[in-house]
Amino acid sequence: MYTTWLLIDFIHVFIMKKLLILGAGTGGTIMANKMRKELSRDEWKITVVDQEKIHFYQPGFLFIPFGYYKRGDVTKPKQNFLPVGVDSVYMKIAKIDHDNNKVVLENGEVLGYDILIIATGTRIIPEETPGLKGELWYKNIFDFYTIEGTEALARFFKTWEGGNLVVNVADNPIKCPVAPLEFSFYADAFFTERGMRDKVKISYVTPLSGAFTKPRSSKLLGSLLEDKNIEMITDFFLGEVDNKNKVIRDFGGREVPFDCLITIPLHSGDPVILESGLGDEFGFAKADKFTLQSVIKDNIFVIGDAGNFPTSKAGSVVHFQADILTENLLCHIEGRPFTGKFDGHSNCYIETGHGKGALIDFNYDTEPLPGYFPFPGLGPFSLLKESRLNHYGKLLFRWIYWHILLKGKEMPIETHMTMAGKKTD
Repeated sequence: MYTTWLLIDFIHVFIMKKLLILGAGTGGTIMANKMRKELSRDEWKITVVDQEKIHFYQPGFLFIPFGYYKRGDVTKPKQNFLPVGVDSVYMKIAKIDHDNNKVVLENGEVLGYDILIIATGTRIIPEETPGLKGELWYKNIFDFYTIEGTEALARFFKTWEGGNLVVNVADNPIKCPVAPLEFSFYADAFFTERGMRDKVKISYVTPLSGAFTKPRSSKLLGSLLEDKNIEMITDFFLGEVDNKNKVIRDFGGREVPFDCLITIPLHSGDPVILESGLGDEFGFAKADKFTLQSVIKDNIFVIGDAGNFPTSKAGSVVHFQADILTENLLCHIEGRPFTGKFDGHSNCYIETGHGKGALIDFNYDTEPLPGYFPFPGLGPFSLLKESRLNHYGKLLFRWIYWHILLKGKEMPIETHMTMAGKKTD
């Protein structure tokens, strides 16, 4: 009997097909949950690889500098969200050998796969900008895209007496493109409530020619900046940071002085993507923007921030992509043509301060429009308009993220963007 069970285990190990997911962030975790429900445990072994054991609710980083959230509000063990029947390996990836369908880990262990999902996300690389990580790093210069940066900024704000507060986007693409704007709005409200707004000059410095990439939303957000007395400096591509003189300088020589610099540094994909020949020059995996299949190898698929998709690098994009990717993975496994087509759908709550927020909903072809979401005529959330309900929607999303989204459960929102409830005139 014992020999029989050993033989069965041997057959399972060597005959079972393998789905390997690189990354246990939002995209990787959702796909682990969705595919475990779809694939037979007798036929498919699912493994997730990630070098970190802690999951961060990154939209919550915005609130930490202003004292609304603490670390415990935005962190939980990744293992809590991976379903039974999915193996997890916490180890850095050394190489993706896509010619031989293998992934080599830092400790030399080799994991084979039949299908690979790349969900390695994106990261900030402040060291790529001269002077950004100089002597003022985490003293007068901060990011809020990492837990370390946002906590350091929270400590700084407790005693800061004012001056030039500069919010600077080095270049695109970045995670959550509206987050720098949200930070500016929140800073205005924060210092107003502390009775020192007149002591703080806020400047929003962007490489874009307006507040946002889409015309209608750019107009709304630009008006909000103006209303809140936040100076907007456009077409500014960060070239260097002068720590001695406390100025940022663009490639054309323009200078903006700062006493506190909030930087959104350059971003890149995981280095292993570039080193393995699967990515573009920024390390983002090259994939078809509709099918989410790699353009390098047909048994590799990409989701979320890890890809070079012309979309926002945001959680809502991952959510909608996950539905399409699940559908296309099943097509691939069954040898059928792909039936899922991602339309670039993205939506985002935008905190505007003083207990209000805005909401935008758009895709590859349609810019954000006014109207109601998600139910036509009912909302309860209004599009391209400030409201208190939108603010509450943003706060509610943290609960939804932990309890519904990560676990791959269904939500009452269409995967493809719908024009229902939107006004085009």
